[in-house]
Amino acid sequence: MEFAMTFKGDMDPKRTVALCQQAEAAGFTHAWFFDSHVLWQECFTTMAYCMAHTKKLRFGPCVTNPGVRDWTVTASLFAALSRLSGGRVDMGIGRGDSSRRVLGRRPLTLETLAECVDVVRRLTQGQSIRFQDADIEFPWVDKHEVPIWIAAYGPKALEAAGRHGDGLIIQLGDPWLVNWFTEQALSARKAAGKPTKGFRVMSAAPVWVSKDLKKGRAQIRWFPAMVGNHVADLVEKYGKAGKAVPQRLTDYIAGRKGYDYKHHADKDADHLSFIKDDIIDSFCINGPVEAHIEKLKELKNIGVTQFNIYLMCGEEERIVEEYGKHVIPALK
Repeated sequence: MEFAMTFKGDMDPKRTVALCQQAEAAGFTHAWFFDSHVLWQECFTTMAYCMAHTKKLRFGPCVTNPGVRDWTVTASLFAALSRLSGGRVDMGIGRGDSSRRVLGRRPLTLETLAECVDVVRRLTQGQSIRFQDADIEFPWVDKHEVPIWIAAYGPKALEAAGRHGDGLIIQLGDPWLVNWFTEQALSARKAAGKPTKGFRVMSAAPVWVSKDLKKGRAQIRWFPAMVGNHVADLVEKYGKAGKAVPQRLTDYIAGRKGYDYKHHADKDADHLSFIKDDIIDSFCINGPVEAHIEKLKELKNIGVTQFNIYLMCGEEERIVEEYGKHVIPALK
């Protein structure tokens, strides 16, 4: 199992570099960044800065979307970062949540998402494409592979991830739900005639290492509220529960009264009151080192290839140290 971390984008760049260097030394393989350019500083400039100060760590957005940049700009950006870093770039992409909603726009369609993935993949590999009535090719690319991970929850999005992605991003740490999502993506991949071997699965969630469960829950309570935005969209489209959406996922948002995107992924936000302790324990990882190892082994056994820590809950250096010393060695 690989280990990764995600930055929100509100941290001092020098501290971000230091954390990347610490994580690289501790055995982490990836550093991801939220791509929400209004809420936080633009992430790709920070990635380039961190790339220049690391040697092995891979970088990417978790996640970008097809709706805030011209697709040729997106492709050129990834190809340039890949060239700069010696091929240490991945792309995480979804339909667009916070970066579009704060602009008053809706997420894009899955068809649009799939088209964007195809354009970026082909251009970063040096292929010539027909795009908006013009023949486009990047003659300067180094043709490093840029793995493309697709974030998904709903049945159609999971199908798109299986058919068009190199990996699946699941923003949850609940083994039962992660398995439920993964099986759908793999089933779609098989149906498309694509090999399932090598398809990667990321479980992304915040963690807190401590015997003080109450404090830990306070630090990571924000996460189920953030996930609740996607769950609310699923409920609107598919209903509260059924074959398309499991009750285990939908019930907890019953007390949800809206979401303030100005406090997106904020542990002290005012919209967290509907989140109960059992949901925190399910969606995240909280407790002493042993509890983390136990849950991560469950995730590994159901096919998770990368666990991604949302590193934005406080005491970030300590969390990286705890994982580097105790957790990562136990999962290798």
